[in-house]
Amino acid sequence: MTFDRAGLITGNDGTRRCSWCAVSEDYVAYHDHEWGFPVDDDRRLFEKVCLEGFQSGLSWLTILRKRDAFRRAFADFDLARVAQFNASEVERLLIDAAIIRHRGKIESTINNARRALELIDEFGSLAAYFWSFEPDPATRPARVTWAMLRTMNMSPESAALSRDLKRRGWSFVGPTTIYAFMQAMGLVNDHLDSCAARPLAADARAALDRLT
Repeated sequence: MTFDRAGLITGNDGTRRCSWCAVSEDYVAYHDHEWGFPVDDDRRLFEKVCLEGFQSGLSWLTILRKRDAFRRAFADFDLARVAQFNASEVERLLIDAAIIRHRGKIESTINNARRALELIDEFGSLAAYFWSFEPDPATRPARVTWAMLRTMNMSPESAALSRDLKRRGWSFVGPTTIYAFMQAMGLVNDHLDSCAARPLAADARAALDRLT
């Protein structure tokens, strides 16, 4: 594996990728098949926004490796089921060593499930709501470089979405957390120029029915 100044790595398979995924094979698979590819499934959108909240203060790799455990703990992020969790469920989760045992984040996930159901009532789906904050392509950088991404941990759109979610009663949804969510769910394509995944993510974004 080789690194270059553009923030890219070239793997043993000859594929150029964003260098942040060089840490592990788990990251490589996540980079190649998930990160930056558009998602319009409500359950997966809800899962990701909650897991971004759990990530606060930790690495995403830590959360990624615990994702299956989180899915088991939170009923595969079924909104209706999580919204019904009560105090006994919180206590159950607090002794589940397979996840991050943080009372505030656990209670936030349950609260956010209830708030998400309200959004679905209003907008028809979480996808319709979240994708309404997709940036205008004209406002995005012409080139996505490593130097740019190192200084870009939020955007006007992530700040606006964060404010609106907080107004609606959501928690653990700061603008930096929400920008990471937008990157991961494909609301923006922040694969670096010359990364092999960038055109694939772009094609998937072009084919997406925005539902808005």
